[in-house]
Amino acid sequence: ADYLDNGNNKMAIQQADKLLKKHKDLHCAKVLKAIGLQRTGKQDEAYALAQEVAALEPTDDNSLQALTILYREMHRPELVTKLYEAAVKKVPNSEEYHSHLFMAYARVGEYKKMQQAGMALYKIVPKNPYYFWSVMSLIMQSISAQDENLSKTMFLPLAERMVEKMVKEDKIEAEAEVELYYMILERLEKYKEALDVVRGKLGEKLTSELQSRENKCMAMYKKLHRWPECNALARRLLLKNSDDWQFYITYFDSVFQLIDESWTPPAEEEHSLEGEVHCSIEQAVNFIEERITEESKSSRPLRGPYLAKLELIRRLRHRGCNDEYKLGDPEELMFQYFKKFGDKPCCFTDLKVFVDLLPPSQYTKFIRQLLDVIPLVAAAENEVALPGDIKALQQHLCVVQLSRLLGIYHAMEKKQKLAVVRELMLRYRHGLEFGKSCLKTELQFSDYYCLLAVHLLLDLWLEGEEAAVWQCLTLLEEGLSHSPSNAQFKLLLIRIYCRLGAFEPVSELYSSLDAKHIQHDTIGYLLTRYAGSLGHYAAASQSCNFALRFFHSNQKDTSEYIIQAYKYGAFEKIPEFIAFRNRLNSSLHFAQVRTERMLLDLLLEANISTSLEESIKSMSLSPEEDDIPWKDLRDNRDLTVLFSWDPKDRDISEEHRKLSLEEETLWLRIRSLTLRLVSGLPTLAHTIQPKNSEKTAENGVSSKIDTIRALLQQLEAAVDSGKKFLEQKIQYPVLGPPPTRMAGFFSNGSCQCQTSLFYLVSDIYELDTNGLEDSAEIQERIGNSFKSLVERLTDLFNKCKGDLIEVRDGTLKTHPNLLENLVFFVETISIALWVSSYCDSVLRPFKSNLQKKKKKKKESSVAMPPVFTHFLDYVTELQTLTSNVIDHIKGLEIILTALKLEELSLKDTLLLQEEKKFTKTVQGKVQSSYHHSVQEIGELLKKRLDTIKKLKI
Repeated sequence: ADYLDNGNNKMAIQQADKLLKKHKDLHCAKVLKAIGLQRTGKQDEAYALAQEVAALEPTDDNSLQALTILYREMHRPELVTKLYEAAVKKVPNSEEYHSHLFMAYARVGEYKKMQQAGMALYKIVPKNPYYFWSVMSLIMQSISAQDENLSKTMFLPLAERMVEKMVKEDKIEAEAEVELYYMILERLEKYKEALDVVRGKLGEKLTSELQSRENKCMAMYKKLHRWPECNALARRLLLKNSDDWQFYITYFDSVFQLIDESWTPPAEEEHSLEGEVHCSIEQAVNFIEERITEESKSSRPLRGPYLAKLELIRRLRHRGCNDEYKLGDPEELMFQYFKKFGDKPCCFTDLKVFVDLLPPSQYTKFIRQLLDVIPLVAAAENEVALPGDIKALQQHLCVVQLSRLLGIYHAMEKKQKLAVVRELMLRYRHGLEFGKSCLKTELQFSDYYCLLAVHLLLDLWLEGEEAAVWQCLTLLEEGLSHSPSNAQFKLLLIRIYCRLGAFEPVSELYSSLDAKHIQHDTIGYLLTRYAGSLGHYAAASQSCNFALRFFHSNQKDTSEYIIQAYKYGAFEKIPEFIAFRNRLNSSLHFAQVRTERMLLDLLLEANISTSLEESIKSMSLSPEEDDIPWKDLRDNRDLTVLFSWDPKDRDISEEHRKLSLEEETLWLRIRSLTLRLVSGLPTLAHTIQPKNSEKTAENGVSSKIDTIRALLQQLEAAVDSGKKFLEQKIQYPVLGPPPTRMAGFFSNGSCQCQTSLFYLVSDIYELDTNGLEDSAEIQERIGNSFKSLVERLTDLFNKCKGDLIEVRDGTLKTHPNLLENLVFFVETISIALWVSSYCDSVLRPFKSNLQKKKKKKKESSVAMPPVFTHFLDYVTELQTLTSNVIDHIKGLEIILTALKLEELSLKDTLLLQEEKKFTKTVQGKVQSSYHHSVQEIGELLKKRLDTIKKLKI
């Protein structure tokens, strides 16, 4: 066991063998040996050994624990349940084995058996937790039941009765048990009863969370539409803590609900269960003013009351009744707020919510007013006034962010924008002085200046200023050198490098972000969208692996979380864990990565290092199976991970999100169907019965070709939907979701090539079933397909020609679309070769038959059917075309190597000396990345060229 713990698996196997020589029947040694075998990749031997021991139904703890570990490593948790089922039968009174059995069921989600196991445990050892494990398992049955009715009429009422029994017998002990009771009542929509539980004696046990009782009461009041209680409770909680924002929202919601219902307090008794109720605007206004007066006496400044006043103004405006209640002018209130909190980084995000209360005509005046109160000092008359300390710097930063948000920078001319960029960079460099003592892991105080400058330059780039994008990269690289942990700099660099078609620097940037756990799903798209499409195949494989490793381990990890939740009685977390697992399983990104990863593997290996058939078999792919949950796809991407200070009309909107999801799904459908069609090729290549035995073919191969034809129709439909979608010509914001590769796929002709290749498969199959004798028409059709395919592939190649990087007026311009086209060319030619090897497998037997006939008849001229010459010509032309592309790529490599970037006139007076070195670095990175792409694409094409040479019949 020690050897296993230290990862020395071979020694562990040797030691186990020694032990087994002495004691042949030592179960535990056998299992430990099996673990060693499993970890050294001998899964089958390990499984056989484990089953030997399991068949003896061991009951000693060591063997059981060791087998559990082994089965978990084999990803076979269902075998653990069998193990403990047997152990419990033999040792019926063991509390330990029963609880292991319960947890084993929990791992595989067998809720009904969990319920039974929980009750069996309770009978042996009447402890409360066991009883409630059983109750929770009923709730889980209700959650997982497909039939809503069943869960409301059977599982939940049964759970409720089980808890009521404990309540009546006064056996409720722990907080978790009350939480569970509340959860059942809430799911049964018995809100009144749930409220009584929380407010009653049982509610006193709810102590682990702050305001746990109050929050639960509030939730029930809202469900029951008991606005007086909502209002009174919110009011009471705000008197205790006037900085708790959620209660301001509830307070306002309930006041306006009561006004709309013209509710009046009863004359005699209490207003409500929770005390006094406010039901008029006057009361609300006075209440907020009192909170502000109170705040002025408090020892530390609170933001809540001031923001609540702005929130109330906004709501009153929305109702069209602001002027009756003089709460003050929003502009003045925001100005006062800035004076009080302007030196806090949160000031901008607080005010951002309320800027729409300002009339656009007042924007410039408002910004000027804010600037006037910031203590800035100018060294000389014509120089920029700079802040003297961090507080002033924060205040000034807040104003700059607001200027961007109000669209003041957007409205400027190019010259003004460039001047602002200069000023922001000056302020950025000056601000670095305040951060000299910062650790490497801390951000510099002035980082936002640099980011805002880059945003302005991005505006200029989108307006057609080519040099601006290089300056963006230069400034970001400079920023990163001073603030190496700034994730915003890294994310922005990743986006811009990818837009320029340079993937090489991105891998390093992304790994330095150190994305953890769920982030592989939320920001992984930044990596996986570009790696493969820019020809960095090795990096693409790696980035897919990162993501897939996370998704696969999620399955295992979630079961562990659920088991911990049972052990510690955190019942309300269990449904959350299940929902989390489901959300990840139906993640759009997960489906994309799975599909792209398999296509990539086929591209790099099929018919190169292994045959197409073996590759497909090792991925257990089959054309009939579709494992993507189309109806439930969840878009878990974080599209706002990049900071943006853009005004609402320029920022990413809900509409953009919807469209992006639609586009991603359409592209995924096209890719997934392509993969399934390719995986269908080897299924056709098996021996085919002659024409007259129609009957035997029903269950065999003929259904395979039907599958392929059906998939082809689906692909056509998906392509049509894709084209319709692209007709909308959607433009996402520059920092919004990256568009898919679909537009390029259609415009460069890859799509037409790939679909006609799959149609060709159908024709060849027909030739195969009909034989060569009476198939002149099919042969001609095939010949024409070959011709048009070569033309289409040549067109596609023509769309790859041109310089990848060119120098124009002293500025670099990159052409990432040429790179993407090249990648599509390689993929399309690979599909063409897989189809050709299917043709080859069909035509070879025909040829050898003809040669046999020729020998029999001793005739010198048995006429060769035309399809052979068609195929030979086609293969020869593919070979020539591929050689040409390889030569073209060699040419590109020579040009890229010869491109002397240093000689680019950095004559732009905007660039300072320290910036010049970063510009050099940036251009070098882009050049090297393009070089790398071209090399990888060239290498792969050479391997493909070798497979073409083997195709001569």
